[in-house]
Amino acid sequence: MAKVKTRQAKTAGTAAGTGKGAAETVTITIDGKEIRTKAGRGLVEVANEHGIFIPSLCYYPEIEPPLGTCRVCTCTINGVAGPACTETVRDGMVVEVDTPELSDARQAVVEMMFSEGNHFCPGCEKSGDCDLQHMAYELGVKQSRFPHVFQNRLIDFNPKRMILEHNRCIKCGRCVREVFTDDGKAVFALNQRGTETHVGIDYAAETRLSDAQALRAMHLCPTGAIIVRGQSRARPFGMRRFDMESVRRKDAAPEPPPRLPQTKKRIATVSLAGCFGCHMSLLDIDLRLLDLAGLVEFDRSPLNDIKQFTGQCDIGLIEGGCCNSENVETLREFRRRCDVLVAFGECAIWGGVPSMRNTIPLDECLEEAYLNSASSLPDEGCVVPYHMDLPKILDKVYACSEIVDIDYFIPGCPPDANHIWKSLLGLLSGQPLSVTYSEFKYD
Repeated sequence: MAKVKTRQAKTAGTAAGTGKGAAETVTITIDGKEIRTKAGRGLVEVANEHGIFIPSLCYYPEIEPPLGTCRVCTCTINGVAGPACTETVRDGMVVEVDTPELSDARQAVVEMMFSEGNHFCPGCEKSGDCDLQHMAYELGVKQSRFPHVFQNRLIDFNPKRMILEHNRCIKCGRCVREVFTDDGKAVFALNQRGTETHVGIDYAAETRLSDAQALRAMHLCPTGAIIVRGQSRARPFGMRRFDMESVRRKDAAPEPPPRLPQTKKRIATVSLAGCFGCHMSLLDIDLRLLDLAGLVEFDRSPLNDIKQFTGQCDIGLIEGGCCNSENVETLREFRRRCDVLVAFGECAIWGGVPSMRNTIPLDECLEEAYLNSASSLPDEGCVVPYHMDLPKILDKVYACSEIVDIDYFIPGCPPDANHIWKSLLGLLSGQPLSVTYSEFKYD
């Protein structure tokens, strides 16, 4: 099959035919930095070559014309906001990339993608190699300003070698434009319109892909939406593409030592609908626990088994979301008794793994768990538990911020111990400390 020409190839062809275009040198300005380059080159490529990072999700160098679907790369170009990936450089172009307004807009787009899709990073085999996750790291997204919708999307297991995970698809269009059989048959297509748009797959064409073509389709996807059976394996932290180092080429500014309080602060912690892993990560600060003990005293907390508040607390740490009435009551009490409330861990921030039930009606969840699952009890002994003393199960798992106001968020499943330590020191001293790229994660 004849591949679509890249922008570079098209520019070269134009130059060969006219003697102009690619040979012309132009001057552009990006964030006040003058850059000389060849006319007609892609703006994103030129910026990256000169150490200027323009975030993007749908951009792929081989696709021409560029997709321009995600809008994460929006910049101000000659005073007008627009996607940078669809722009070619021309003489006198003035580009703004790094402004507070643009950064906030990009964050909003990425937050909407997380909120609209069912992206469970802790349970995704592409975590650490996911472009959407990477963009959220680079933009410093700790939580979404939009509520998660938890739509019930089917997972397509019908293809012979692939699984199409619609919960992870961001509809960028890469697979639609780039994946073809040897005889030119498109394998993927965008079906329906508006909020009902989804990527469909031609089952017959999928069987005609070679193993290499199928793997390329999986790696082409910026998220984990395309999975080749038996070929998608999670990799350990530190061996994944987006674990250790940011692509933003910025030198860290030196930070003065934190001004620690002269009197001990009082801290309370609790675990709601979670696994207690965030508390275990707190304990992973190891010998710094001795330093922490000199700065704070723990009030109500499972760490000291104090089950009731003994006074007003300076800081409250909340692990886990709200899945029952007792969780809601406890969370509201923490909000009343703590001056600063911190949600730490994915479950507290947006529901996390427990919220995977949010796409299924509650009665179906209970029936599957207590009536239809394998059990050592005789069939007549299987009942859905109900007693007036049991907390009432909510229709879904709620993020803590949906119940009360939360002051700070520490993401991760669980959060990195260093991230927790720096956050606590920052809250205690009133002097926020920088968290390194490798310490900021969602899984």
